[in-house]
Amino acid sequence: MRLSRFTSAICAIAMLISLTGCSDNETRARYVFLFIGDGMGNSHVAATESYLSYKAGKLGGEQLCFTQFPYAGLSATYSADHNITDSAAGGTAIACGSKTNNGMIGVDPEGNNLTSIAYALKEDGYKVGILTSVTINHATPASFFAHNKSRSDYYNISMEIPASGFEFFGGEGFSDFNGKDGKAEDIDIYLENNGYEVCYGTDEFKTAAPSCEKIVFCQESNRKESAANYETDTREAEDIDLPTLVEMAIDFLGDEEPFFIMCEGGAIDWSAHDNKTMSTIEEVLEFDQAVAAAYEFYLAHPDETLIVITADHETGGMAIGSRMGGSNVNWEKLEQQWIESGRKSVLDSKDNMMLNETCSIGWTTFGHSGAPVPTYAVGKGAEKFCGCFDNTDIKGKILGE
Repeated sequence: MRLSRFTSAICAIAMLISLTGCSDNETRARYVFLFIGDGMGNSHVAATESYLSYKAGKLGGEQLCFTQFPYAGLSATYSADHNITDSAAGGTAIACGSKTNNGMIGVDPEGNNLTSIAYALKEDGYKVGILTSVTINHATPASFFAHNKSRSDYYNISMEIPASGFEFFGGEGFSDFNGKDGKAEDIDIYLENNGYEVCYGTDEFKTAAPSCEKIVFCQESNRKESAANYETDTREAEDIDLPTLVEMAIDFLGDEEPFFIMCEGGAIDWSAHDNKTMSTIEEVLEFDQAVAAAYEFYLAHPDETLIVITADHETGGMAIGSRMGGSNVNWEKLEQQWIESGRKSVLDSKDNMMLNETCSIGWTTFGHSGAPVPTYAVGKGAEKFCGCFDNTDIKGKILGE
């Protein structure tokens, strides 16, 4: 029997009310992980998988954890004033859903404050963790908690941590520990006087974590001093890796309340700036292991968890193939030089460039490129991350807007 026009209209209205009546908290994931591989382009991923395949005695076929996720897309990265973004504008676009000028953190081109996804979720009752393999006040992590016209205003960026109220911060430590002139109050003292427990190393963390609500973890090697702003191949024996930091954040935040964790693999960018092939691959592998730690959590909460992996930009213009190389990458030669140097790049720029070229790894720049970057997703709402979209869309996709 056909419904009357009146009955059909009532049904349509009822359906609309039903759909719009769902709260964001009902439609979005309860646990959200956002991983940002700073500088990680498609070729960085492909080269890492090629290396893994070489180690397995194959030409190809090996995969990282995150490339096995069921949904994938491409994200455009241009900033408000440049075709080629920097990490400040790229991080702000992802965090805040708005373009800004290169060099700006959490503000629009006119300097007006923007609201990051971390603040939006915090307001909705989520606990928040901000993690990085580099300094906590560096551009990408800062984009989620700070507002500043200059990414290099590190001390004032750090001073915004207490205002965020976010529960967990973790990374190497802080750039400009005592300000640019070295005369400001120790930043850890400032944070402790404003509600945070600052821990250096895992022993202090284990002691403090059970009894505090807000914590900042720094590597033991950077105790009471500025962490290196741009350095690779220098991890100290006592420092923990990024997967361990993710596990610490998960344990600290717990699963009784919803949480949002942003985790940056920042040293991918630093290695790629130097065109260090094996160092870059090692950083991608560690980043992938950090994703795997989150994936273990996802397996225990598959209907409530979303994991998204992306990048703020591509660094180095990396390619599998070069003008001087042959039809295969000479991973044996690259790896041998890496091992002989003690897993450090001891070659000067010219010799390193020649090594890459003859081994069929190409690099076009020591800076960033404007290439689109990959995005991968698994879990609740992951299907939204298919196809091509702008980096400013990521915030809305996670929030379910």
